[in-house]
Amino acid sequence: MANENTELVREDEAQDQVAEQKAEAEEKLAETVERADAEDEDDAEAGNEDDGEEVDDSEDSLTYSNGVIEKIVAMATRTVPHVLGMKGNLMHFVQEQFGAENLAKGVTVEVTDDNRVVIFISVIIEYGAYAPAIFDDVKVAVTEALERMTGLEVAGVNLRIEDVITREEYEQSRKRFLDAHRRDEAAEA
Repeated sequence: MANENTELVREDEAQDQVAEQKAEAEEKLAETVERADAEDEDDAEAGNEDDGEEVDDSEDSLTYSNGVIEKIVAMATRTVPHVLGMKGNLMHFVQEQFGAENLAKGVTVEVTDDNRVVIFISVIIEYGAYAPAIFDDVKVAVTEALERMTGLEVAGVNLRIEDVITREEYEQSRKRFLDAHRRDEAAEA
């Protein structure tokens, strides 16, 4: 009975952590879009042209760099339960939880001639989770985020599972990383 209670508490804690990570990722996503919009406005005011594309002054235009689309996709993917990180080894995915990695790592996009987006995502998932359900959840999260934020239609989502780890491995690695980070900060002070 005590083991069952302990397992229930651990499951509740894991669910709380996933919900907290999801909220943090959604907040980062909104902040990133706001920054990208502000940068686009600054570029437009300064008369800067992006990616060497010609700008026709006689027509209105809205374009997105692939990096912006990739960042939106990566941030939306991180909100999906049981997605523990993006492509890379365990240390990289723990570091990315603290903003130390490229937010778009593990994502590439292709924009088709008809302005639809094909997405390629590489993730690390939690051991024991049902990968097809994660795939469905990622497709929904990514499609909704891109359509809501950019109006772009998703032509396809391709998900590659790069690694599988347990929640315990994740927590242990996260703790080791935090401890090392704190030691480094203390040494610098």
